[in-house]
Amino acid sequence: MHFAQYYLDCLSQASYLIGDQTTGRAVLVDPRRDIDAYLADAEAAGLCIELVIETHIHADFLSGHLEVARATGAEIAFGAAAETGFPIRRLRDGERICLGAAPREPSDAAPGTEPGTATGTESGVTLTVLATPGHTLESLCLVVRENPDDEAPFGVLTGDTLFVGDVGRPDLLSAAGHTPKDMAARLYRSLHTKLLTLPDTTRIFPAHGAGSACGRSISTETSSTIGDQRRLNYALQPMTEDAFVRLVTAEQPTAPGYFAHDAALNRDGHPLRDPAPPAPLTLAEALTARDQQGAALLDCRPAADYARAHLAGSLHVGLDTRFAEYAGSVVAPGTPIVLLAAPGTEHEARLRLARIGYDRVLGHLPDLAGVLADAPERTRRSTRLRLADLLERLPLDPADGVQLIDVRNPAEYAAGALPGARNIPLAALLDRIGELDPARPVVLYCRSGNRSVIAAALLEARGFDDVSDVSGGCPVPVPA
Repeated sequence: MHFAQYYLDCLSQASYLIGDQTTGRAVLVDPRRDIDAYLADAEAAGLCIELVIETHIHADFLSGHLEVARATGAEIAFGAAAETGFPIRRLRDGERICLGAAPREPSDAAPGTEPGTATGTESGVTLTVLATPGHTLESLCLVVRENPDDEAPFGVLTGDTLFVGDVGRPDLLSAAGHTPKDMAARLYRSLHTKLLTLPDTTRIFPAHGAGSACGRSISTETSSTIGDQRRLNYALQPMTEDAFVRLVTAEQPTAPGYFAHDAALNRDGHPLRDPAPPAPLTLAEALTARDQQGAALLDCRPAADYARAHLAGSLHVGLDTRFAEYAGSVVAPGTPIVLLAAPGTEHEARLRLARIGYDRVLGHLPDLAGVLADAPERTRRSTRLRLADLLERLPLDPADGVQLIDVRNPAEYAAGALPGARNIPLAALLDRIGELDPARPVVLYCRSGNRSVIAAALLEARGFDDVSDVSGGCPVPVPA
């Protein structure tokens, strides 16, 4: 059996290539849009990708099922409950996909049999479909066996149903039409009647790892076992369905604004990714794009470089952070973008934006340092505070009118916050910016300083004159 996990740190996203080396038949599960690595590895292993399976309609990234289908001719498959804007194969609960047998030709298929289903005696690598609604209605998991009759599976691909250390959140927009409580109850039943009936030795391979907004406490480990999760995962401890529902619907992280956009594109279809590098632009062209097309000027350099000198009105999300996720939090879907990147990094920035469906990159400034040096009237410097200086001023004097904003997620805020701080998570700031007074000073903080400088740039670009953030972040509760 060929089994490969592809883990993308910057999106905390995992995809899988599974093949039978005897027949050369393979499936690809939850691919991202840049598919070259999958194709190269399949060719090197002598595999033909004939089916691309999505464990659910993703919201946090734009999937590559259309790119794979175009490149390989593979069918696209979803769970039976999926409704899409393009042809798909619907995978039924309990269905077996046998890669060790030759696929059935359509002319030979029995009535009601899906094209590509194995025929005759099953052998070799076999995937068994488990319908596991909860994270979304169409969610599925795939039990992988090296031989169809193996009592103990090799592993199970759990999608966003079960993570290492967590379970899928039931409240995302891709489950619209059902309440989070309803989806959480479905998730409980999927876990207990499907996944937890597998042997404890069964390895689990989820679709996401630590940092993903699809869960709230996902481990840094990218695989585990059913047994370890049964013992260690907080959501799998003995409890009633009602207790589980209360537990997994409380204090979920704020979903970035682009999630609904990506879920719709993954469901309805989208243009194929354009791999061309972004075009070079002059400063005049960039400013014209901003003023006439509403383009966002997105500074992708490290926070220290941005703070030292940046173009007035630009946004900031460093490539050394969770770039795509944070960019999707401060730039509205569909907005044209001009990249302000360090030389040689503009292609990486465009690729990462494409992974969340932000394809309207108009170009980049090839010599940002020169632009800043030659146009000092357009250059700004950020105000960053030391944590010690802020702590000396706490609690802040109401007469100063300072708005102290904690841009961490609700669970982080609930665990401890600075006195007088108000919680507006970074992912919600774009929608809630009207709650702040641009005429009053604003001080922002987060745990590490990454989210706060991004938030400060957004406020500055929206006309706030007195904005500061805490450099290096703030460990809350603050150590004595």
